[in-house]
Amino acid sequence: MSAALYEELEHALRCWHRYETEQGNAPVVDFDCAPQAPASATVPRGRLDTYRRLRSLLNRAARTDDTRLTRETRAHVTYLAALLGRHDPLADYVRRTQGCGTGGWPDGYVRARGETARRLLADAGIGWGPDTARDLERAEGVLTAEAAAEAIGGEAAAFEPRVRAAADTTAPYDLTVETVRVDAYWSYWLDGAGRAVRLRINLERAAFTLVQARLFALHEVLGHGLQSAGCHASFSRDDVRWLPLLTVHSPCQVALEGLAQALPLFVAADDRQLITRVRLEHYLQLVRAELHLAINSGASVDACAAHALTRVPFWSDTEIADMLADRGADPLLRSYLWAYPAGLDWFAALAEEAPPATAAAVLGAAYRRPLHPADLADLWPAGPAIGGPGSHGGP
Repeated sequence: MSAALYEELEHALRCWHRYETEQGNAPVVDFDCAPQAPASATVPRGRLDTYRRLRSLLNRAARTDDTRLTRETRAHVTYLAALLGRHDPLADYVRRTQGCGTGGWPDGYVRARGETARRLLADAGIGWGPDTARDLERAEGVLTAEAAAEAIGGEAAAFEPRVRAAADTTAPYDLTVETVRVDAYWSYWLDGAGRAVRLRINLERAAFTLVQARLFALHEVLGHGLQSAGCHASFSRDDVRWLPLLTVHSPCQVALEGLAQALPLFVAADDRQLITRVRLEHYLQLVRAELHLAINSGASVDACAAHALTRVPFWSDTEIADMLADRGADPLLRSYLWAYPAGLDWFAALAEEAPPATAAAVLGAAYRRPLHPADLADLWPAGPAIGGPGSHGGP
């Protein structure tokens, strides 16, 4: 029963994906892990027709004992309803799409993570203030975008043995690096199908240093790319247990983005520059989470902006404005961007607190199948609440 429903869901998503891309909209499928696309034609279907189809699948999935299938289908129904104009409360929306809570993190915890980042920056001779980001880039060595594309490939090759050992994977992949100019929030984006991995570098947004080349080789190529290729290598149509299509509005993103951001903690703990970047990003993601919660709970724009500058004095007005609009108004990003703080915080705790055998088990599983937050909790029951314990700070 479940296998047939997985195949129906896959076909519905392929049809929906074709419709959106033919309309010039954001794609539905981010990475295709299937051994090969099904032979049946993927006739494009409009949003309302797709919504009705997915609602029917959700009703049928709910009558099975496959909670994973139900979670996955509910995520697609919820996101498509948002595209059609529905505006659920944030807690409900994120729970039904990303599969985790939105409790947020207490003020003291956010401050402590900030202190860690500031201490590491100070050790590198970098102060905390309006010029922190600029000073950090200068200290790391600025690259042109074109030079960075080559550097990322070289760093990926250098780190690959460590990552494969940590994740216990031999899955092959083929990498293509492209440069594009797109007016979008992302600086780097990875997608692909099967073992073919494409990394796009957005020249409109991207800023590169030598350290960032190492960081994004780990994040994009050996995090997302090798993970997705590993899922592709593991998937079998003769034993369907999960959906082979990865979408950024569904519950697999917390694990995908969390591990990609935290990967240096597991394979490059001796690289102080990389670890400084990860600790700084952990703090910045927690602050972004505060803004995410605030703008969705009715806080004023003025209050959000003031809080952002108090926490992060080097953010520009443009950056803050984009953060608020993305998290408050965009149906996709209102869901997807929560995966970054939720995932990074959990995987940072895994690196810091979990027994080595537990961490190894999580990484091994993550490079073989898409994991939901519920799967992470099963693998490490003693781990922190995904999405924060509650009593969050912020405006």
